[in-house]
Amino acid sequence: MASEKMPLILDNPMEGAPMQVDLGDVDDLFGDSVPLNLQTRPPTKRLLLRLDELRNRGSCQGLAWSKSGTIASIAPDGQSLDLRYIRAHPKDATWGLSEPTRCTVSTNLSGGPIVHISWAPTQTSELAVIDAAGRVMILNFSTNLNKMHPPSRRWEADPLDDLHAVVGTYWMNPMPSHRGVGNPLHAPIVRDGNNYLIETTLVHQQGPFHPNPTRSAFFCVTTNGFLKMYWAQNNNKIEETTHEMESVASADDLITHAAICADPRWKCMFVALATSSKQIQLVQAQLDWGLPTGNKGVPPGNLQLSPTLKTRHVVVSSWLQSGSNETPLDASMTQLSHIKLLPSAYDQGTKNVFPLIVLTVRSFVPPSDSPYSQEVQSIIDRWEVVFEQPQTLHPSFEQLGSRRNSVGSAPPTAPRLKRLDPIVVNKIVTGIHMIRMGTVIAFTYHDGTTEYRDRGTLAETWNSFNLDRIGSVHEAGFTQGGEPTCLQTAISPTHFSVVQLCEDGKVKWHPVQYTIADPSSMTDAQHSGVVAALTMSTAQAATTHNNIDDILAVARYFVGREKFAEHWVTEMVRLMRISIDYSEEAHHDSLVRNNLLQLCLSTLNNLGWNGEYQPRNFRGKLSMFALHLRNIVILITIASNGSIQLKNNTSPLDEPEVVDALAGCCKWSIDLLCWLADSLFNLLDDAKFLKFLESRQNFGEMTAYLLSKNDVALHMVLSSAIRGLLSAVCRRMAVLHGISQRALTYYETRNASASKDANAPPGTKTNGPPAALHLAYQKMYQYTNASLINVAEFDKLLTTLGADIRKQYGDSFAELAKRAAASAAQQPNQNQQQGPNAPKFNPGEEAVKRAQTHCELTLLLAGSPPPPFLNVVNKFFKTDLKEFRTHTDPAKLFFADYSILEVDDDPRALSARRQKGARVDLFKRVEIYRSKEGVALSSALSSSPTAGGGGGAGAGGNEQPQWRRCVRCASVMEDVPTNKPGITFVLSQQRNCSCGARFALLGKGELVG
Repeated sequence: MASEKMPLILDNPMEGAPMQVDLGDVDDLFGDSVPLNLQTRPPTKRLLLRLDELRNRGSCQGLAWSKSGTIASIAPDGQSLDLRYIRAHPKDATWGLSEPTRCTVSTNLSGGPIVHISWAPTQTSELAVIDAAGRVMILNFSTNLNKMHPPSRRWEADPLDDLHAVVGTYWMNPMPSHRGVGNPLHAPIVRDGNNYLIETTLVHQQGPFHPNPTRSAFFCVTTNGFLKMYWAQNNNKIEETTHEMESVASADDLITHAAICADPRWKCMFVALATSSKQIQLVQAQLDWGLPTGNKGVPPGNLQLSPTLKTRHVVVSSWLQSGSNETPLDASMTQLSHIKLLPSAYDQGTKNVFPLIVLTVRSFVPPSDSPYSQEVQSIIDRWEVVFEQPQTLHPSFEQLGSRRNSVGSAPPTAPRLKRLDPIVVNKIVTGIHMIRMGTVIAFTYHDGTTEYRDRGTLAETWNSFNLDRIGSVHEAGFTQGGEPTCLQTAISPTHFSVVQLCEDGKVKWHPVQYTIADPSSMTDAQHSGVVAALTMSTAQAATTHNNIDDILAVARYFVGREKFAEHWVTEMVRLMRISIDYSEEAHHDSLVRNNLLQLCLSTLNNLGWNGEYQPRNFRGKLSMFALHLRNIVILITIASNGSIQLKNNTSPLDEPEVVDALAGCCKWSIDLLCWLADSLFNLLDDAKFLKFLESRQNFGEMTAYLLSKNDVALHMVLSSAIRGLLSAVCRRMAVLHGISQRALTYYETRNASASKDANAPPGTKTNGPPAALHLAYQKMYQYTNASLINVAEFDKLLTTLGADIRKQYGDSFAELAKRAAASAAQQPNQNQQQGPNAPKFNPGEEAVKRAQTHCELTLLLAGSPPPPFLNVVNKFFKTDLKEFRTHTDPAKLFFADYSILEVDDDPRALSARRQKGARVDLFKRVEIYRSKEGVALSSALSSSPTAGGGGGAGAGGNEQPQWRRCVRCASVMEDVPTNKPGITFVLSQQRNCSCGARFALLGKGELVG
């Protein structure tokens, strides 16, 4: 029928519901993004709950990353913490996020679930944990990344009152390292011809600071207007100071969000408060530690600190002000989710002073039943704190008294809040982070992205590719990825990666990705830019004592590129001015204390390591031995001189656990010296190697031959840094030999005296120290006395070689020094030093130092020795080494067992080591085992009553201690809890691995590999 209409699909009203289109399907259909005005996928329920949490509670951070590398998150049950860290997997050295370790902080959970966690900015690895009632607990993770010490402050005594709920927190800035004024910022790095130069600026920071430069203080703002400070007394006890900022008389006065910052311009602290009545208040706070007038430096330990807080309200306004870019009718626009204070800053480049800024964030989420195409939106409001000259008052007002709680005299100007144009983003802000010492603000969003903005202008930065002036790794071609949706984001201290809490409750790690080119097809300019960005970030991390594991994780992406590791370490030495030339150094103290050299060696060690039971490359093996030697020197030195640090005039060497560990270090060190001598003897008997010493042309091909054999022995003795560590170990072996000899003489004398006592009961012949200590000294004496080589003679061999190298340097660079001096004489004002007390500049010496540093760096990076070294190497092999071999038995050295060194990379040896399942304890230097069930077993070398922390599995069946594993090189050691002061003191120096990385405690059922 003509009057009837054919029903169409579009005629179906679908009950008034809007058409929903999945943009992902549209993209698949057209192959590209479609700019259609269609409704996007609505936010999930978990995201809406998180947004409500941000609006209702000012402090609700559930994911945090510490300077030392611990990633803490609030467990889903809200009653405990999950601890994670990034680590290089022992199997193949690939970096990834560890499994969580559940940590119960307290059995007293009467204050509700944990709602906020925050790490201290110091190296003490303190974590503040806050529950829903505002109770504060402070934990410490100074030993293991995933195991806390007993809390330094408990929350049981805190009140159970919702009015004490915490709405804002702040960790006090640590005391600046640079003349007490500021901290150096090593950025940007600028191209200068074919090289890069770091532009270092000083970021000024003013107090208040904790009087102890290694400590900080934790501030909290409660919903009823109290400012609380938790601080460490000189006896390390955490105490509390409380001050009432705001008198809360009604529900409208309750504080919902707060932010605190220390301002360098006004030399005080400011607190921004957001109230239920939509007010924003700015409060000035002063802290007085109660120190004597004129006190400078760290106060004495017997001085009791008695801090006091004073506050004064400086401005009150409303944060809800309508504007052209806002929608006043939306109820969510009247709900604050974040507040942040940006302290005033000085830009040395533009000479501008940026004022104090108050930031607030409001987020809009369209209702699910909205018929309109609306997007989520965040409005970032900004207010400058402007100080204007106050009006002149009648003299009669001067007679009025000051208000209660006033800071003192009013500032010379009257402040007001000047509202700036808001920033509108079509995303939900999940966090605001001040990074790079407050010079950059990072905004994290619900879609997993991270946006960086300049502190002064709040304009986007680090979003362009620029190899001429690299301000961050992002400008060198790296991009930060993330999850499609996330609830919270924590940025690593180095800004090289993020961890994100996903909607399913899982925590995932995302390092930056190089997106410009594949490493195999990179241009030289791109390669140089990557190296420069890594060097700049490493220099900044070293200055601020940040963990660099995620930098190494990103660098491993380029490990297959030729000479990448060599170029990176070379740039580190050049730009960070790292001392590596110790050819003139007579004492080893500065060599051992050179933490930047340890950083270089750790970088080479990690990039040259491919996992347990996998061959190491040449540089990896060379750096591994250097790091172990340095660690042993430090342990022996600390144990020998520890009586200065301990009470009651005791010494760590009076405890059998310490002596037993040093005995293991003796065994490992002497085995290394013997292996090194045997390797040099093998080169002496190698006819092909000796041909390289016949002429300079052949000498240039020697290193390639050693690299093919992966033989590092010659480079170990030629490099002045490693040679110095070898010499230091030789001399400490002599010290320990003398100590053990004297101890055994003492015990024998006491035993002989006791045996003559007829009244002595059976079994008490030794009335001196326990028999375990006697046994430990016997072991030490046995190792030092039964060496296959004469350690003192080997030290003389190294000393002779060092003298020959110094002489060769002097002869080779004498002409260079003359040319440099002559060139400087022609330009007398070029290198002229300013000031009467300035050190005299000697251009000839400087030129020689640069040349020697170049040679030493070449040797450290497994390069060819300079041609003038031919005479030195010839004399060493054909004269000095031959003479030394006449005092040894080469056959015994050849057939000796060096398995404890883990140096043999032959496939058969690696397979045997894997089948054996033994690892070498980093502290005691003995083999330890772990069964498939994860139970630790002692080896024969540690079967003494003192080994393994008081008995092995075969000595009474006691359960062995858990293992600690380095997150960077997978070295292991037993975690030995003890109450003895000596071993506690020595172990406190073993908080880090020999490579400088931190340890994580393995679970009892967790295998090492």
